[in-house]
Amino acid sequence: MTHGMRTDTRIPRLNEPRSLRDTATHYALLPLRLFLGATFVYAGLDKLTDSAFMQSAGAGSIGDTMRAARGSAAIPALIDLALKSPVGFGYAIALGELAVGIATLLGLLGRLAALGGALISLSLWLTVSWATTPYYYGNDLAYLMAWLPLVLAGAPHFSVDAAWRARRWPGGYR
Repeated sequence: MTHGMRTDTRIPRLNEPRSLRDTATHYALLPLRLFLGATFVYAGLDKLTDSAFMQSAGAGSIGDTMRAARGSAAIPALIDLALKSPVGFGYAIALGELAVGIATLLGLLGRLAALGGALISLSLWLTVSWATTPYYYGNDLAYLMAWLPLVLAGAPHFSVDAAWRARRWPGGYR
C-alpha cells in the first residue's frame, strides 16, 4: 500500500458519477485553453488594429522590430526571410494568432490549433525574444510550453471536437 499516491487508474465513463478529484482532473486543461485562446485572439486583433505595427518601417513597426531583433536572434535567417515582406509577415502572424485563438476557444481541431500556437510561439522565441536574459523574463518560451499540453490532449471538453466525437461515438470511446 502506498501512502499519498493515487493507485486507482480506472477512468470513469462519461455517464458515471465522478469524485471532486476526478472532475478537477477531467477539466484541468480548460483554463489553459481559455487563457491561450483569448490571449491569441487579443494579440491578433491588437496587431491588425495597430496602424503603426503594420508598417515596414517606423516606430513600433513590424519591420523595425524585426531589424532590431536580427542581431540577437537564434535563427537570423528566419528574420531575413520575414524582412522580404515585413507587412505581409505581420499580417500572417496576426491572422495566424487570430485563427489559432478562435479555434482554441471553440475547441475546433484542438490539437492542430495548439500546434499552430506552439509554432508561432517557437518562431517568436527563436527570433524576437531569444536574447531576453534571464530567459524567464521572456514570455514566448512560456507560451510555447503552455501550448504543449494542448497539443497532446487537444480540446476534449466543451468543444466542437467533443461534440463531433459524441456524435460519432454516442456511448463514449470504444
